[in-house]
Amino acid sequence: MRVLFTGADGYIGAVLGPRLLEHGYDAIGIDTGLYRRGWLFDDGRTRPMVMSRDTRQLSLSDLEGFDAVVHLAELSNDPLGENDPAITMEINHRGSVEFARKCREAGIGRFIYASSCSIYGAAGSEVKSEMSSCEPQTAYARCKVLVERDLVELTDSRFTPVFLRNATAFGASPRQRFDLVLNNLAGWAYTTGKIRVMSDGTPCRPLVHIEDICQAILCALDAPREAVCAEAFNVGDESQNYTVREIAEIVNDTFTDCDLSFGPSGPDNRSYRVSFAKIRAHMPNFRCQWNAQRGARQLSGVFQRIQLDEATFNAAPFTRLSELRHLQHTEQLDLHLRWTPIPEIVPALART
Repeated sequence: MRVLFTGADGYIGAVLGPRLLEHGYDAIGIDTGLYRRGWLFDDGRTRPMVMSRDTRQLSLSDLEGFDAVVHLAELSNDPLGENDPAITMEINHRGSVEFARKCREAGIGRFIYASSCSIYGAAGSEVKSEMSSCEPQTAYARCKVLVERDLVELTDSRFTPVFLRNATAFGASPRQRFDLVLNNLAGWAYTTGKIRVMSDGTPCRPLVHIEDICQAILCALDAPREAVCAEAFNVGDESQNYTVREIAEIVNDTFTDCDLSFGPSGPDNRSYRVSFAKIRAHMPNFRCQWNAQRGARQLSGVFQRIQLDEATFNAAPFTRLSELRHLQHTEQLDLHLRWTPIPEIVPALART
């Protein structure tokens, strides 16, 4: 099977690429390169070739010959989406749907879409399943709902969309992100000896390790069509429906002798617990292998190996919104988040 995966140089893509090759797929990556500066460590794994392209600019000829697509390439979290909701809608909703249309027209049979459990929003005490109502609180989450809706309409006998609603990701990746809750708290703990939770810690966040996200993608690629066609699957495990306080305490248990503190109840009312029974029923080979404790230990080992310091932890490339603002401030990106031409360098006149 020939697999094209977008967002290949991102946090998940940097781990997925080697997994696709190890699984025996003929894989090629696509990435526009917004976060390539953020390479934290070398894991020694072989990666597929990655083409530097924006998915909005791909032609049908670029897509011909592939059997499946894994679509990861979107503006990838709530703060990034809220930075400019109009651009988020352009890229994450309209861009993804148009990309899927091209894939269908090019004869690609399976389209794996990285959705998110954040679409459940402020769920209160209800445990959300794939049949539950969605209450998206942000532009990022609203776009996920719209893409799922529109891709269902594209389904036919030859085109099979699959929606993987990932819980909040964590874990080590060469293209590390420190704007995810467990990763962020672990980075603060190692570099400063302090764990600061800005809220009272009561919101619920289901977590899933990036290696388990990659395993879900492999299962979705391998699954019989009738098991997954136009179906949504929460990706994670019920044992990882944590509160933010529990996540902080797990980090505190791993990075010992830290000063742990919590803030007041904040305006962010996103809180949800999720059922993951459906993915186990439809994809029997999927089981989460990682929990938060193991992930925190993994991060501790990586931080010690590379001697992570506070400057690196806070560097823009490892926080999506900070890096995007840097690229816009330096005029490397235009208003539509496309790369701007490199100015011609005119040599200074020789002194006479």
